[in-house]
Amino acid sequence: MIAKKSGKMRAKGSFDRDMPRLVLIADDSDQLAATIEIALSGFPELEVVSVSDGARAYQCLSRDTSVCALVTDLNMPRMDGFELIERLRSNDRLSRLPVIAVSGDTDPRTPSRVLALGADAYFAKPFSPAELRDTLARLIGRGARE
Repeated sequence: MIAKKSGKMRAKGSFDRDMPRLVLIADDSDQLAATIEIALSGFPELEVVSVSDGARAYQCLSRDTSVCALVTDLNMPRMDGFELIERLRSNDRLSRLPVIAVSGDTDPRTPSRVLALGADAYFAKPFSPAELRDTLARLIGRGARE
């Protein structure tokens, strides 16, 4: 894992505006999304919702103000994680949303590229679900990007 500075689950893609805190997972791999959901299931009063591409993630984030963090893959259809992070950081309302990127990309420049775009942390696949959970807990606890 590379980082800048130091619930309940719902059906895939469903959103309720009355839930106070959501973590959105953007990943086209159902298996990886499920692994992340299980890793985050111990958070009290936190729901995990997943979508299969960056375009859907951006659409959800644009309309749902209860999302408190994003965990995104980098290689997805329609909109990849790089573009998703870039769009988030250029959107006034979403620019401070904590973002964790995960990827199986073997390019050694990927971690620094992702962090330069504004991700708060980067995990190479395979990664430790416990470490991802702990990083997310710190980011959510922080409340906003520094």
